Amino acid sequence: MPPFQSTPLNTHPIHTLLRKYPGLFGVPFVLIIVGASFGLQSFTQTRYDLHKQKITQVSKEQELSMSKRRRKIDVREEYFRLSAAADEDWEQVRIPRPKGLPEWGVPPPEPP
Repeated sequence: MPPFQSTPLNTHPIHTLLRKYPGLFGVPFVLIIVGASFGLQSFTQTRYDLHKQKITQVSKEQELSMSKRRRKIDVREEYFRLSAAADEDWEQVRIPRPKGLPEWGVPPPEPP
């Protein structure tokens, strides 16, 4: 006789059923996950509705501060305007090399 028995003395019928059919453990888990998503749907919908209402609502002060005569903005025009301004202020400056360093950098070491 082996020192430890492979089967316990008091086996519960649920344990034997789960050992036979392990898929039965996953069914309640999946049902809880799906049920919770349907249960939380109303809370998430309320959250998105409040966020949308907050963004679309414009106060009178904000409405008055908006200019009705503002010019239309073209992305390409702004890009070229900013890139032209950056080119005007830029100047290429060469950094002086340390003494003893050749014009084209450090030569590779000679093989032994």
